Amino acid sequence: MEYTNRGIRTGKDRIIFNAVAYLVLGVFALLCVIPFYLVIVASLTSEEAIMREGFSLLVRDFSLEGYEIILNNPATIARAYLNTVTVTVTGTVVSVFMVTMCGYVLQQRSFPWRNKIMMFFYFTTLFSGGLTPYYILCTRYLGFKNKFYALILPSAFSVWNMIIAKNFMRTIPPEIHESAKMDGAGEFRIFLSLILPLAKPLLATLGLFSALGFWNDWYNCMLFIDDKDLYTLQYFLQEMLNSIENLRIVAEKSGIVVPVLPTEAMKMAMTIVVTGPIIFVYPFIQRFFIKGLTIGSVKG
Repeated sequence: MEYTNRGIRTGKDRIIFNAVAYLVLGVFALLCVIPFYLVIVASLTSEEAIMREGFSLLVRDFSLEGYEIILNNPATIARAYLNTVTVTVTGTVVSVFMVTMCGYVLQQRSFPWRNKIMMFFYFTTLFSGGLTPYYILCTRYLGFKNKFYALILPSAFSVWNMIIAKNFMRTIPPEIHESAKMDGAGEFRIFLSLILPLAKPLLATLGLFSALGFWNDWYNCMLFIDDKDLYTLQYFLQEMLNSIENLRIVAEKSGIVVPVLPTEAMKMAMTIVVTGPIIFVYPFIQRFFIKGLTIGSVKG
C-alpha cells in the first residue's frame, strides 16, 4: 500500500475513508438543519394543527397567524429592530476593541503586573457578587436605569473573549513590536497600525461571539429598561408572548371563552424573526471564524 503526504492510503482505502467521512459529516449536518427546518414548518402551521398533531416535517394546515400577530404593529417592530441592530453593532465594536487591547497588553512580557491582573480577571469567572449587588451598582451608582448604554456596557467585556485574544497575540512575532518601538512608535500606534491588521481572524471570531451575545440579549433590557421605546427585539417579543399567555390564563380562570391563540406558532415565528439576520451574516465570516478560534484554542 502506498501513502500520501498526509498519511492516508491511496486507492481503495482512500475511497472508503472519504465515503465514510462524507457520510458522517452529512448526517451531522442534517441533524443540525432538521431542528431549524421544524421551526420554519411550525411557524407556517396553524395553532389547531400543532395542538392536534404536534410538530411535523410538512405543513399540514398553512397559516400565518404567528407572523400576523408579531407584525401587527410594524412601527413598533421596526423600532425594536433598530434598537437591537444599534446595540449589536455598537456593542460589538466596543467589546472587540476592549478585549483585544486588553489581551495585547496582558501578553506583553514587559508589563510587570500582567500575571496578577490576569488572576483578577480569572477570579471573576469563578465567583460572582450576585444579582442584587449587581443591580444596585448599575442602577444607583452607575445610572443605568432607562439609559441606552445600559444595553451595551454590562456585556461589553468578556473574560473568555479576552483570553482568546491573549492567546492569539502569542502567535504574532514579538520582533514586530520591538522594531516598531525602535522606530519611535507608541503602544497605541503599534496596536492600531500593526497588531489589529494581523489579527483579522481574531477580530472576526470575537466579532461573531460578541454580535451573537448582544443580538440575543434580553436580560439587561429586562433589568434596566422600562421605556418601551428602548426595548430590544428579543425583549419586546418576549413581552408580547407573555401578555398573550397571561390573557389566556385570566380568561380560563374567569370562565371566558376565547379563540385559540397561536402561542406555539408565534414562538416559532419569533424564532425565525430573531435568528434570521445572524444566519445570513455567519457565512461571510466563517473562514475567519474557524481560523481565529483554532489559533486561540491551540495556544491555550
